[in-house]
Amino acid sequence: MPLKIKLKSIFAFATLLGLICYLGLVTWFNGVPEVMMNETQPMFVSQCISSDDLSPLDRQGELSVAVWNIYKQKRPQWSQVLTELNQQHDLLLLQEARLNHVFIDWLQQSQRHVVMAKGFKILNTPMGVMNIATNQALDACAYQTTEPWIRFAKSTLVANYALSNGQQLLVVNLHGLNFDVKLARYKAQWQHVAHRIALHRGPIILAGDFNTWRAGRMQVVTELTDKLKLKEIKYQTDVRQRVFGWPLDHIYYRGLNFVDAKSMTTSASDHNPIMARFTLNPAPADK
Repeated sequence: MPLKIKLKSIFAFATLLGLICYLGLVTWFNGVPEVMMNETQPMFVSQCISSDDLSPLDRQGELSVAVWNIYKQKRPQWSQVLTELNQQHDLLLLQEARLNHVFIDWLQQSQRHVVMAKGFKILNTPMGVMNIATNQALDACAYQTTEPWIRFAKSTLVANYALSNGQQLLVVNLHGLNFDVKLARYKAQWQHVAHRIALHRGPIILAGDFNTWRAGRMQVVTELTDKLKLKEIKYQTDVRQRVFGWPLDHIYYRGLNFVDAKSMTTSASDHNPIMARFTLNPAPADK
């Protein structure tokens, strides 16, 4: 066999072997969908978990929410910004949270309740979406959807919180796929949560970094939220991160009274936090 052909064969074999090793390693990193609901000793043990804490999330009928892709805490001052958001809001929905020792220390000092859905884990450090709240969730489930090209998983967290009017608030924290050209997996990711939202009869918040950086992606979100009768909030100040003119981060709601919303500029991440305030409807009458 000529040397040139032999070298091509060796290169092709090495490339194939490398691809197989990469896919196997990423699959191992992703694991299975798991949720964590214990900020003192973070443990991921199952896809769904529940709590018997009936303490209401709101403050006498008022509820404030912040949403932020924290960019794996790569940039300086993330802890200062997160501390400010934590002090000012009842519920924080984070994307790209990296649960390393530094972040665990911050969570323990924050004295808030944490729920996290793992997307993947590298060197025993989980990464995914996270809820930080004044009170614990009643229950929570984690979902994963695999990126078509890089094969790492994006996570979605679906949780219920008690409210002072006797209702339960369904909170969906979603980090949208980013590398799906044909949008088949992107649509499948949304179908996971659409079923849960359709079954819920109380108030709902759907939020996160949806990666809506082109019209087709935004159309998927708009069609689904319209069908589920969810409204998108309007911002007094809108400095959300945009790609090709399209905003990436969103908050949708149903069954709540919208008060106001804004976004703020920060260099602590590659996304700017968005914030909204709501009030609850009166307690539903017994039937």
